Amino acid sequence: MKIVVSPAKTMIENTDCYIGSSVPTYIDKSKILLEEIRQRSYEELKEIWKCNEKIANENFDRFKNMNLQGSLTPAIFSYQGIQYQYMAVNVMEASAIEYIKENLYILSGFFGILRAFDGVSPYRLEMQAKMEIGEHKNLYEFWGDKIYKKIFETGEVVINLASKEYSKTIESYLSKENKFITCVFAEKKDGKVVQKATMAKMARGEMVNFIASGNIQNEEKIKKFDRLGFKFDKELSNEKKYVFILE
Repeated sequence: MKIVVSPAKTMIENTDCYIGSSVPTYIDKSKILLEEIRQRSYEELKEIWKCNEKIANENFDRFKNMNLQGSLTPAIFSYQGIQYQYMAVNVMEASAIEYIKENLYILSGFFGILRAFDGVSPYRLEMQAKMEIGEHKNLYEFWGDKIYKKIFETGEVVINLASKEYSKTIESYLSKENKFITCVFAEKKDGKVVQKATMAKMARGEMVNFIASGNIQNEEKIKKFDRLGFKFDKELSNEKKYVFILE
């Protein structure tokens, strides 16, 4: 069983505890993107990044000085968003970290797809960024079906904890044989099912922790998730979508 998650915009460099032990699968594609980005002006990149001056300056310098070969931070420790805080990898047992190492995949606009301990440099490049790369109109075209092929190369069940922006890179190529289960975390309000972004990110992180800490190998056991007040809703769920409602 594999798990896919989105990246986070906030990243750090930290090799104090761990150093990236593996190289991203599509590092050669990342090198193409790096050269493409370095050819862009500051103003062009600021427009692509949709950010303020401080963040633009930081990331302009990051790409200018980026070294994809050095002692790099494992992806799982580099991303700092809400989802990653709730994964709580820093306080996981060794067995849970090993599970993360083997089964968790992070989708990325710059790296395509990452394993938890792939070494990365901090960057900013969202999958939905409006950026042409050669003959490709955007990053979705640039990555094509490569992310899908990597995640389904062994034919295992894939648990989708990624946002639509990123899961689209896989969903666009799914076949009937692929088992791709999306987890939805929502609440009922005025008779409607509503998903709130921050709570969903928290729950996705908790779900990763729940699966890894329990060494879960069967998707049925995911239905027992009950953290943060969420409960599995059988009526709203189906074989492709597991819905958890906040009680």
